Amino acid sequence: MTEFVRLDLPVLLPGVQDDQDACVARLVALLEARDGIGRVHVTHEHGAAAVEHDAGTHPDDGPPAPGALCVHYDPARISLGRITELAESAGATITQRFGHAVIPFRAVGAEDGGTRIEAALRSLPGVTAAVVNFPAQLVRVEFDTGATTIAAVREALVGLGAPTAGLDPDAAPDWYARHREIVWSVAGGAFTLAGALVGRVAAIPAPVAIALYGVAYFFGARDLLGHLASDLRRRHFRFNIDLLMVVAAAGAAVLGAWAEGALLLFLFSMGHALEHYAMGRARNAIRALAELAPQTATVRRGGADRAVPIGQVRSGDLVVVRPGERVSVDGIVREGRSAVNQAPITGESAPVDKQASDKVFAGSVNGEGVLVVEVSAAVGDRTLDRIIKLVAEAETQKAPTQQFTDRFERVFVPVVLAVDVLLIVVPPLVGLWTWSDAFYRAMALLVAASPCALALGTPAAVLAGIAQAARNGVLIKGGAHLEALGCIDTIALDKTGTITRGEPAVTDLVPGSAVGDTALLTLAAALEQQSQHPVARAIVRAAEARALAVPVASDVQAVTGRGLRARVDGAVVEVGRLALFDDATGTPPASMPATIREAVRRLEAAGRTTMVVRAAGRSPEWLGVIGVADEPRDGIRETLAALRQMGIGRIVMLTGDNAGVADTIGRAVGLDDVRADLMPEDKVAAIRQLASQGRVAMVGDGVNDAPALAHATVGIAMGGAGTAAALETADVALMSDDLSRLPFAVGLCRAARSVIRQNLLVSLSVIAVLAVATIGGWARIGPAVIVHEGSTLVVIGNALRLLRYREGGVARTRPPD
Repeated sequence: MTEFVRLDLPVLLPGVQDDQDACVARLVALLEARDGIGRVHVTHEHGAAAVEHDAGTHPDDGPPAPGALCVHYDPARISLGRITELAESAGATITQRFGHAVIPFRAVGAEDGGTRIEAALRSLPGVTAAVVNFPAQLVRVEFDTGATTIAAVREALVGLGAPTAGLDPDAAPDWYARHREIVWSVAGGAFTLAGALVGRVAAIPAPVAIALYGVAYFFGARDLLGHLASDLRRRHFRFNIDLLMVVAAAGAAVLGAWAEGALLLFLFSMGHALEHYAMGRARNAIRALAELAPQTATVRRGGADRAVPIGQVRSGDLVVVRPGERVSVDGIVREGRSAVNQAPITGESAPVDKQASDKVFAGSVNGEGVLVVEVSAAVGDRTLDRIIKLVAEAETQKAPTQQFTDRFERVFVPVVLAVDVLLIVVPPLVGLWTWSDAFYRAMALLVAASPCALALGTPAAVLAGIAQAARNGVLIKGGAHLEALGCIDTIALDKTGTITRGEPAVTDLVPGSAVGDTALLTLAAALEQQSQHPVARAIVRAAEARALAVPVASDVQAVTGRGLRARVDGAVVEVGRLALFDDATGTPPASMPATIREAVRRLEAAGRTTMVVRAAGRSPEWLGVIGVADEPRDGIRETLAALRQMGIGRIVMLTGDNAGVADTIGRAVGLDDVRADLMPEDKVAAIRQLASQGRVAMVGDGVNDAPALAHATVGIAMGGAGTAAALETADVALMSDDLSRLPFAVGLCRAARSVIRQNLLVSLSVIAVLAVATIGGWARIGPAVIVHEGSTLVVIGNALRLLRYREGGVARTRPPD
């Protein structure tokens, strides 16, 4: 009989963020080559402890999602322990051998410069993958550390005209470096104007004007020729926008239309300069995150306070934060009280009061009090650092629409050149046009059909959308998730800690006939202190509030989704939901007293979560029932109403709590559907069922709900600022621990999706209209360039509107069809 085991990918390959990464394929190949191991594949489910039987089908029906490897094996030929050992060893080997890095760079050039850089990097010995986001000026590379180094990749980028910003992170480009494109473009424009003026003076020989146009050609074509020469040196020549412009300008010169060729290069270079300036605004929105935290911290050592570079601060140090200062570290407040503005990290609109034992985050702004903070994370591990890293990785994940436009361009440009050749040859042969007229129209078509706007429209919108989200406490992990969240029509919500505050309190103690309130609470707390569940913590807090002497439980066993069983002072005690005590047929045991049943019914009808306590044995003793309540979050009804206004047609609660409590809360907050008494696998089944009817987002804490999050169209985790797990496991993370940012996130993604579609429509329409106009002779090169560059600026400006998005939007917020 074949069995299978699930092994967590983040544990085996800690540097890998995507299940499409080549390292995942390497790990799969290494495992499948082992005797006794059959099929190995990526699956949704999580947890290395899950081992189940396989009778020819696999439990993971539905769309694949990252998170775990499912290894099918023959237990008669290889043991589970050996599989785990092989996987860990192979993962360690791959991790040690293959490096991953996201490198910022500075470059100018054609919109398809990213494709040129990708091709060049992939041809380097040892580089196995390269993905470039040219508007964001980021490249994600995977390389064999035995064959190359990150320094070699940086050198290659420098050689490609894309020096890496990371070579000297403290050195900002000088004025000329920042404005070189505009300077050269203005110079080209000045010589073009001079040539046009001189050409109008009959007394000045024509070669003088041509010479001036030639200088204008030099300034306008310098960058284009440099890129083409670089491609030829590296044997990466390809049909791209730079080539189309150079050929068009050269053709104009051959025809004697020097003025039009110079105008073409001037407008093209000026358009590029303005485009790059506009895109720089979006990039600066992301880079501003890195500037939130100060570069120095006031560290208290030996009773003295002194400023030290942030890189020298270590975990456990005490950092003093004075009024009005930005917090430089993540840590726990040890002394002082103050209101801290966490908006740069969590997006919360109001300052949050902080006192001893509260968390603070680097990048927050202290209020009027003085805080002494114990550092909990060194530089590089702070929440802000993780956000910056994940945003950088997100910017290199191409959206589905961008993947489509990339494929379109690869086919479109060669087709345009083929049509151009036909235009030059066929019409003159059949006597339709003269050779010079045909050549001119062909050159004009090259200008008209250059897909500049198409190449920039989608990545510009993705970059602006991710940047605006990050500035407002929402982390979106790539263009695919941004587009997916923009088209959801159903939202599923966990109850505890998502719809409710996640801080339940004991409200009722109903002891049985043999014990009192104190004994009931003491025994329950003995078991629940071994659990981190919110209800368990509520019971422990209630025992602590009464200063009860809680004994230590031993042999603790967790019954998934139902409760706990353990020994307390030699006796077996059970605490859990009513379902914990059901027999094999799912009915409560006959030994349960009617008073216990009635107490459970009454409390659940009042909206309480109930925990039954029993001393097990041959004659079980029912000790009583504990009622716990968790109130809905403030403003939850308004949040759900805002989502409905955006076109979310169905909002569902998925909870493991009992139906009475779930229905009470569902009615209180106005949910469309409530599904209670769900085990973790039941939540996955519910998500699959909802996904079969539409596009569904699952919102949870990112830890307990990980399987359900993985199966949803988009998984959204709350509390990303507080837990690394929430940041790592979900597609979208709300940095604050409440739902107030969810309407903003959905609305922003709706707006981004609309902007992407608008940009596609504008780009393709302009190409079509200009192509017809130039072939028909109704548009000359000059007007074609103006419209062409104008359309590119229009789509970039449209994308940058997302940087001003606020709830209510910059674009329509209904889900696209």
